[in-house]
Amino acid sequence: MTSVRDGAEALGRARRIVVKIGSALLVDAETGLKADWLRSLGADVAALRREGREVLLVSSGAIALGRAILKLPHGALKLEESQAAAAVGQIALSRAYSEALAAHAIEAGQILLTLGDTEERRRYLNARATIGTLLQFGAVPVINENDTVATAEIRYGDNDRLAARVATMMSADLLVLLSDIDGLYTAPPAGNPDARHIPLVEAITPAIEAMAGGAASLFSRGGMKTKVDAGKIATAAGTSMVITAGNRMNPLAAIASGERATLFLASADPVRSRKRWIAGHLDANGRLTVDAGAIAALQSGKSLLAAGVTAVAGDFRRGDTILVVDAGGLEVARGLVAYDASDARIVAGLRSAAIEERLGAGARAAVIHRDDLVMARHGWDDGVGEMRDVG
Repeated sequence: MTSVRDGAEALGRARRIVVKIGSALLVDAETGLKADWLRSLGADVAALRREGREVLLVSSGAIALGRAILKLPHGALKLEESQAAAAVGQIALSRAYSEALAAHAIEAGQILLTLGDTEERRRYLNARATIGTLLQFGAVPVINENDTVATAEIRYGDNDRLAARVATMMSADLLVLLSDIDGLYTAPPAGNPDARHIPLVEAITPAIEAMAGGAASLFSRGGMKTKVDAGKIATAAGTSMVITAGNRMNPLAAIASGERATLFLASADPVRSRKRWIAGHLDANGRLTVDAGAIAALQSGKSLLAAGVTAVAGDFRRGDTILVVDAGGLEVARGLVAYDASDARIVAGLRSAAIEERLGAGARAAVIHRDDLVMARHGWDDGVGEMRDVG
């Protein structure tokens, strides 16, 4: 008997589902688009839609498809070559999704995002409104990073975390990562015959993170680590996540039939609204090291005061997202900072009266206000934590 908390049950209960499709599932390096597989995915989406579910697709594959169409050689591409391949591939990919869904009388709508579209609040809200309107119209949003303009400094880096950001943005019930592996193992199974499959992850702990390996395919920019990172973002916001093998026909129907997968349970105490956006930030601009007294104050729901800051790192501006870390460098919180980095260095360690003497009347005692702060449930030093609302 399967667990009531397995992937099939999670899929059956979800009303809004985000599905991430990796490049290797969609594109063959020699022959290009795997059209039969995409048609089977379209049939799965149509079946979910007939059950009254909303489906969003986050699809890799533009660069891989474009380089196949342009017959570019194997190996690393220059930035401008990747962007040119993406420009060609995005058109072909959009057409392929449109045709696969049109066979079931479903319209597709393309959304191309850059990192700033989810990291900047106004653009985040605009993207959310656009995607929400597509769903209201009955269309299936097909979302990808805008690889024609993204560079190493302004990119998500992988579509696993992009999918998690979309899932949290849209308050999805379930995020499905279709991969070339059928879930999380105790060790990378390709190199360890004793690796055991883990069907259920109740919380992402450092021990769970240690099980993640590196990228496993030609086209992948991620690997299991990025999937676990995606899980942190999604589950903290109340979205469960399933990792399963997508390299079979009708991969969503396979989940429903009970094929092997790993389910990451959503947090029972998810962050809310604006704090969900803060918690999901991928691009922190700096960090503040704080003392034990400040950590205790934060854990009790208070703001971060300058008196508790022992060190300031990074070049950030007021309103940027920064990490709050303990003396050992582990993340204990993140939030929107109330000072530029230069002023934060001036006020670090000072009490309110001393801050006014240095910066003048009206200077803030709180470096991060509690309304702009989200605590980590555990300590993470990689910049993506499982977070809880302290507001």
